[in-house]
Amino acid sequence: MAVDAAAQVIDGKAFAAGLRGRIADAVPAFVAATGRAPGLAVVLVGDDPASAVYVGSKGKATVAAGMASFEHRLPATATQDEVEALLARLNADDAVDGILLQLPLPGHLDEQVAVATIDPDKDVDGLTPVSAGRLALGIAGMVPCTPYGCLLLLQDRLGDLSGKDAIVVGRSILVGKPMGQLLLGANATVTMAHSRTKDLPALVRRADIVVAAVGRAEMVKGDWIKPGAIVIDVGINRLPPADGAAKGRLVGDVDYAEVAAVADAITPVPGGVGPMTIACLLRNTLVAAHRRAGLADPEGF
Repeated sequence: MAVDAAAQVIDGKAFAAGLRGRIADAVPAFVAATGRAPGLAVVLVGDDPASAVYVGSKGKATVAAGMASFEHRLPATATQDEVEALLARLNADDAVDGILLQLPLPGHLDEQVAVATIDPDKDVDGLTPVSAGRLALGIAGMVPCTPYGCLLLLQDRLGDLSGKDAIVVGRSILVGKPMGQLLLGANATVTMAHSRTKDLPALVRRADIVVAAVGRAEMVKGDWIKPGAIVIDVGINRLPPADGAAKGRLVGDVDYAEVAAVADAITPVPGGVGPMTIACLLRNTLVAAHRRAGLADPEGF
C-alpha cells in the first residue's frame, strides 16, 4: 500500500545484505588462521512448520557465508534429558562455535532450563542467564540478534546515540530487555515501557527513538510520536483476512501509515528488522569463533 509519508524508510533488508556480505568476506581470514570454518549448530525439536522454515533459512545463510552448518532435529516427543544431552554434546564439539535452540519448544519441555544448558560462549542467541548478566554488566558476550540488529540500524541512521531519549515498548527477554541494555550501553537515556504502562502515549511522545516490541498489531499510533523521531518496529502480526483474501496483511506493532507521516525514519514490516536477525546470528557466530580460537574480534562487527 502506497503511503504519502514524510518518513524515510529504513531498509533493513539492504543493510542486512551488506552485513552478510562483510561477514562472508571475513570468513576466509578465520579459515586461514585456524584451518576450519566457523560452525553454527541449530537444534529443532518437533515439526512446527514456521520453525522448520526459519531453521532452513538459517542453514542456507550460514553456508552462503562460508560457514559450516550443523542441523539437528529431534522429534516432538523428545524428552528434556534428550534435548539437554544433545546440547551438551554440541557444547563439547570443537567444530561448533555457535548453538541456537529454535524456540518455541513443545509444551512439555522447559525452555529456560534447556537454554541454560548452552555454553554461554556458544550462545549466539544471547539468551542464557550468563549472556544476560554479561550484557547487564557491560562485559563482552553474546547479544540477542534482533535487538542488536535494531541497534545497528539506529547507529547507521543516527551515528552517536549519546543523550538521545529512547523508549522501548515491550519487556520480553528476547527483545525488550536486551534492547534497553544495548541502548544504555550506547549512552542513550532509556525508558522501559509495556502494555500496562500508565499514559503510554505521553511517554512515547517524548522520545527521539521509539522501539516497538510489544506484540500488538498497530498499537503505536501517529499521535504518539514526536515529530522527527526514529521508529524501529520489531513487531510482526498477521491481521485477519479481508475482502476474500486467503491471508491477512502482515503488520507491525506500529500503525505505519500514521507514524510514517510524523517520524523522520521508520522500519517497514516486512523488510525492516526481520532480515537483520539472521545477519546478526551470523555475526555472532563469527565473533564467537574468533573468541573461542583466541583471536581478536573481527573488525567492523
